[in-house]
Order: sequence, then structure tokens, then C-alpha cells
Amino acid sequence: MIPTLELAYKLIAEQFPKLSHLPITDVERQGHDNRTYRLGNEMLIRMPTDESYALKVPKEQALLPQLAKKLSLSIPIPLHMGKPCADYPYPFSLYKWLPGKSINLLALTEQQKEVLALDLVAFLQELQAIADLDGPKPGQHNWWRGDHVSVYDQGARTQIAELSDVIDEKAAVALWDKACATKWIKTPVWIHGDLAIGNILMDDGKLSAIIDFGGVAIGDPACDLVIAWTYLSGKSREIFIRKMALDEDTWLRAKAWVLWKATFELCQIADKKSAVAQLQKKIIDTVIKG
Repeated sequence: MIPTLELAYKLIAEQFPKLSHLPITDVERQGHDNRTYRLGNEMLIRMPTDESYALKVPKEQALLPQLAKKLSLSIPIPLHMGKPCADYPYPFSLYKWLPGKSINLLALTEQQKEVLALDLVAFLQELQAIADLDGPKPGQHNWWRGDHVSVYDQGARTQIAELSDVIDEKAAVALWDKACATKWIKTPVWIHGDLAIGNILMDDGKLSAIIDFGGVAIGDPACDLVIAWTYLSGKSREIFIRKMALDEDTWLRAKAWVLWKATFELCQIADKKSAVAQLQKKIIDTVIKG
């Protein structure tokens, strides 16, 4: 279901009556997994759109306060958890509002991207270094981010075959096979699970926060590297790859994660000549040839 502004007002009035005097407003751009509404000036309401996404709510409520203590960068701070009810069957969260805009609403210069690449490296390396906090293994709760990329083997091969007339099928399959033959042999590490541009906030030209930790788990960090191809380019990509200092096999699996997701997205686009389709094709072409 798609939670509406009216539903948000009703849930706040029923479950958090002390906050019912606050205005509730839409945000500039909504995501797919959740609907987000601003509650007053200092809070937000985050409501899953499906049962599978609702699995992330109690996990985030439990883990984010602990992770926040170990990270230099701001991350979401849960304040309250709403309960399922007759009008809305899932748990939901109230968070502290974090300043900044997601970078999918911004046009960064190449120099700003280079700085961002360094800041993302610092965040990921700090996250991966956390060793004294237990966390969940990859699974349905986070759509298997942090698991071996071959968990999506059947889907990836089907998608690549379906797109054989618009992408280099042979090269795509070769990359997929090569990546699936590798694995993370070190100790599993903390992952964010969805380091996409909509989850990266900037304020006053600087990285200010990372949000949406619904994909968090402990596993293979390859899935957290996809931004090297989905957003960074040129020198900023080179900086990100060099500074992360990971082995070649991990970068292969990262490319495979990109390939799986980009082919999935492209399969959903009817007009393969549209701008959104061209973007996915460019991403696919870059990872299979780079």
C-alpha cells in the first residue's frame, strides 16, 4: 500500500497525540520502499510501502542508535516506533530530521564529486571497521545485500538474455560468470546495503549524512561499492576505487551488483530509447567494458 499524507496525520493523532499539533508535509522526492513525511521542523515519519520493507523497521530501531555511536557522520536517529493497526498493517518510524539534500536533487561539479568520493570512502571504511557490535546476516530483511552476488544468479541471467538486443549479452554474461566465481574470504564486515544517491545528503556543499539503513547487515562489502559506476565517474571514480583499497575480486562482484540492478531497471522500462533507459544502458556498458 502507498501511505498517504492523510494516513500519516491519522496515525500520529492516534499513536502520538502529543505530536498531533505539528504540521505534516510531503518531502521533495519520495522513495520506493517507504513514504516519508516531515513532522514539524525537527522530525520525520517513515512508512514502509510493503510488508517486505517493513521488516527493516525494528532492525533500524535497534541498530541505528548503536551504530551512531561508532560513526563520525550523521545517520538517522529513531525517536519512536509506530505500531501496526487497522488502518496501516506495518510498523513505522519517527526520526530526527537531518539537514541537507539528497544528491539526486543536486548537480555536483566534478571537483565536488572528487571530495564526495573521499568522504564516502571515509564513511565506508569507518563502518567496515566496526568489530564490537553484532548485526544481522544478509537475508530477506535486506534483500540479501552483503550476501554473495550469485544469490541473484537466475534473475541476472534472465535479465541479460531479455536485453540481448540492446546490450552486449556475451560481455555481460562473461562479467557475471567471472564475478560469481569469486567470494569474500575475509571476516564479514558491516555494510550499509543501499548506498544510492537518494540516501546521501549534502549540506552547504559537504557530505552531511547517510540515510536509509534498511539494508544494513554484516557480510561482503561489494554491494556498497556500486556508486563507483552509478554516480561517480572519471577522477572521482578513480579516487574512490584507489582509496577503498580493496582486492580486484571484490570490485568484480561490485560490478556484478551494478549489472544485476541496472539490467533489472532496464527491463522495467518500456521505451528502451528514453533518457532513463539510456542512463541504465550507459551504466551497463561501463561496467562490462571497464
